[in-house]
Amino acid sequence: MAKRDYYEVLGVDKNSSANDIKKAYRRLAMQYHPDKNPGDKKAEEKFKEAAEAYSVLSDPDKKARYDQFGHEGVNGPEGFGGFGGQGMDMNDIFSMFGDIFGGGFSGFSGFGGGGGRAQRPRYRGTDLRVRVKLNLEEISEGTTKKFKLKKYITCPHCNGSGAEGNATETCPDCNGTGRTMRTIRTPLGIMSSEEVCSKCGGEGKIIKNKCKHCSGDGIIMGEEVVEVKIPAGVAEGMQLSMRGKGNAGKRNGVSGDLLIQIDEEKHPLLIRDEKDLIYNLLLDIPTATLGGVVEIPTIKENVKLTIEPGTQPGKALRLRGKGLPMLNEYGKGDIIVNVSIYIPETLSKDEKKIIESFKDSENFKPTDSIKEQIFRRFRNLFD
Repeated sequence: MAKRDYYEVLGVDKNSSANDIKKAYRRLAMQYHPDKNPGDKKAEEKFKEAAEAYSVLSDPDKKARYDQFGHEGVNGPEGFGGFGGQGMDMNDIFSMFGDIFGGGFSGFSGFGGGGGRAQRPRYRGTDLRVRVKLNLEEISEGTTKKFKLKKYITCPHCNGSGAEGNATETCPDCNGTGRTMRTIRTPLGIMSSEEVCSKCGGEGKIIKNKCKHCSGDGIIMGEEVVEVKIPAGVAEGMQLSMRGKGNAGKRNGVSGDLLIQIDEEKHPLLIRDEKDLIYNLLLDIPTATLGGVVEIPTIKENVKLTIEPGTQPGKALRLRGKGLPMLNEYGKGDIIVNVSIYIPETLSKDEKKIIESFKDSENFKPTDSIKEQIFRRFRNLFD
C-alpha cells in the first residue's frame, strides 16, 4: 500500500516551522501511544506512521530530499530510506524520540506500565556518507556496489557493553529505572517531575570496570565491507540511505545510517532528460534528401533507424522504450533523435557545378509551409 504524504500524516504544511512539526508529532504520539491503546493494532500503526513522518520532516537534510523527490528520496527499495523500508521498530521510536515528551510521560511509559525499556536511552551512532558514480547502463538496469568502510563497530571484547567481563551493577540513585524524581517548590505549590538520572545517564546501570579495548564506549574503530543494491532509475544528486550501516552506537546503541550520494557519469553521445535520452544526429545532404538507414547509439548497442526521403533539419524522431526507467515506476522513456543537416564548407569544381545545377529547380526551394515548420521548431527552443 502506498505511503501517505508525511505532511498529511502530521497535519502540517511545507512551510511549518520545526517547532510546529514537533508539536504535531507529540500530539499524535500521545493520542496513539501503545500504553494508551493496549492491543489496538490500528493505533500502533498510526503511532509508527507518525514517528516515521517525524523522523524525516524533523531532519533538515531528509526533509529537503523529501520535498524534492518525495518518498523515493528517502525510501528506496528494502534497505533504503529513513527506516530502511522495513517498518518502524518500537525500541527505535522510544529511544530516538522519547525526549519530545519530557519528564511528564515517564519516557513513553507514563500511560501505565508500558515498559522500562523505553526509559533507558540508546545512543545513536553517526551517519556515514559515500559517493558512487554510475554510468547509464547501471542506471538503466540497477547495480550492486561494494564499499569497504572504515567505521566504528561494536567492541568484540565486551560485546558492546563497555564493561570488562560485561560486569555492571544497578545504579543506586535510580534503582535501575534510569529516571529520578525531582521536587521543586513553586508559587503554585510543590511540583514533581521525572528526569534522566544524572549518575547513570539514564541507562539504569553502572559499569564496574571499563573495557580496556574500548575504554567503556562499547565501540572501536574497524572496517566493514557493505554491499549496496542501487535501484534502477536513480538520478544525479539523489541520496539513498541504508539503515544501520553507519557508525555503531555506544554501548549497544542504535547504529547510524549509510548515506549514498548518486553521481551520474556523462555519456559521450547521449544526453539525459529525466527518463528520455537525446541524441543529435548529423545527416549528410544525400541521406536527408533521398532517405536511407543510419545507426543510432543506445545504452547497450547501436540500432538501425530508417530516414525518410526529404527529412528536414530540426525534426525529432523517437526510439520508443530505449530510454531510462524512473525510480519505482514501470516502463522506460525514449531516445529522441534530433536531426541536423551537415553542409560542407568546401567543394570541388565538379561538386559546385552539381549544386549550382539545382538552383533553378523548384524542388530545392523551400515552400512557405516548410518555412513555417522550421520557424515553429526554432521558436519552440525558446518557449
